[in-house]
Amino acid sequence: MSSNILEMRSITKTFPGVKALQDVTLEVQRGEIHAICGENGAGKSTLMKVLSGVYPHGTYEGDIVFDGEVVSFGSINDSEHKGIVIIHQELALVPYMSVAENIFLGNEQRGTGGLIDWNKTNAEAAKLLARVGLDENPVTPVGQLGVGKQQLIEIAKALSKEVKLLILDEPTAALNDSDSEHLLDLLRHLKGQGITSIMISHKLNEIAEIADRTTIIRDGRTIETIDMSRPESTQDRIIKGMVGRDLEHRYPERTPNIGPEVLRVENWTVWHPTQDRKVVDDASFTVRAGEVVGIAGLMGAGRTELAMSLFGRSYGRNISGQIFKRGEPVQMRTVSEAIAHGIAYATEDRKKYGLNLIEDIKRNVSAAGLHKMSRRGWVNGNEELKVAEEYRASLNIKTPSVLAVVGKLSGGNQQKVVLSKWIYTDADVLILDEPTRGIDVGAKYEIYTIINRLVAAGKAVIVISSELPELLGISDRVYTLAFGRITGQLPVQDATQERLMELMTMEKETDKVQ
Repeated sequence: MSSNILEMRSITKTFPGVKALQDVTLEVQRGEIHAICGENGAGKSTLMKVLSGVYPHGTYEGDIVFDGEVVSFGSINDSEHKGIVIIHQELALVPYMSVAENIFLGNEQRGTGGLIDWNKTNAEAAKLLARVGLDENPVTPVGQLGVGKQQLIEIAKALSKEVKLLILDEPTAALNDSDSEHLLDLLRHLKGQGITSIMISHKLNEIAEIADRTTIIRDGRTIETIDMSRPESTQDRIIKGMVGRDLEHRYPERTPNIGPEVLRVENWTVWHPTQDRKVVDDASFTVRAGEVVGIAGLMGAGRTELAMSLFGRSYGRNISGQIFKRGEPVQMRTVSEAIAHGIAYATEDRKKYGLNLIEDIKRNVSAAGLHKMSRRGWVNGNEELKVAEEYRASLNIKTPSVLAVVGKLSGGNQQKVVLSKWIYTDADVLILDEPTRGIDVGAKYEIYTIINRLVAAGKAVIVISSELPELLGISDRVYTLAFGRITGQLPVQDATQERLMELMTMEKETDKVQ
């Protein structure tokens, strides 16, 4: 029997006007954890969709050999019957259905007369949950669980289909550190049971920790496959293969030119919209012109809730506290008022809240600043096109036309469209919530460069990030949040990951470092 469970030979996939994959070759050995790396738009997800039957046989060129035989999948059901299961970055769970119902959706446990045997369904679901280390009642609605647990339910669902090859597309992109570590431990455990895994990820530290081998794809072509046990298989080696050049510095250099205070928030308190608890508790902070202020906190600390409540009270209830813009108190009771006062908020969930995925780039760029190109209620279409083209060029949005549908762009390019939308409003303060989530190192560097350009122009930028090295690499000061309270403030030259983590896990506010 061959040591390879999978061989993809000379795979070529073409969309109208674009060759997404060109002569790609991939070999995955039995029982290994195989990572696939590449920039956004490199073709990683397209390759996995070819493998799993999302793009059926006949729509691509080349051969797929699985478990020793040439296979031709006409649908995702065909690949699942062979033991190939893919878990996409956007989880395919129904929030109002129970855990057990989701696990066996389309694969129902039937009893006499063809009816669903609910006792068997819940019992089998409980066994699968135990295999993935999840102690949840199978009748619990999935929507009541966090993203980390939902990811494990997707894996339990895969195990119910007797999976041989498990494909995970950015499985830890939306997870905190502890949930990510639990997921990686689970993959190791499944490897011990003989299950092969393919993991697409931009988190190179996780790839270095867990992968046996890593295949790099760039511009729709296979660049190389690296044996991760070799000493030379470093993150820098992977980055060079991904972007085609060395990134000497992960974060572009910047000489701070910090001016006067632009925004001050005092005693900001926000209550949960439906529960009787505070999600932000008496928070106070400042940000100045030309300054990047980072906000660090564990999942559930209240970072996004703080940002959204400031941005026109778009989250929470019983909100109290004061906001000062250049020393003057301001009221921002709606999103429109926030925009009018020069505040912008780029959400962490660009696909759900940040963009209209079925519209083109042009419409998305102008969405928050239509008042700037409108006369008597009519939008100047020529001006709209001109503005979008300017941002396409200046932010290096990789697309042949601003008339391209945003939903078809890679994650990094979608994020640039989000930034274009808010930069066009000419805001004084930009709140960027997880601005580099789910995008590759090359695109991250471009986003950091855009942030540097903003502060060089005198803008005040607040960056919320789950990646502490990122905050330390781009910020001038970092505030820490824990349990809705600001627990510390450190100038970046005095901050370390260990010190930030210590403050992020404190239950009581400490004296802030000035």
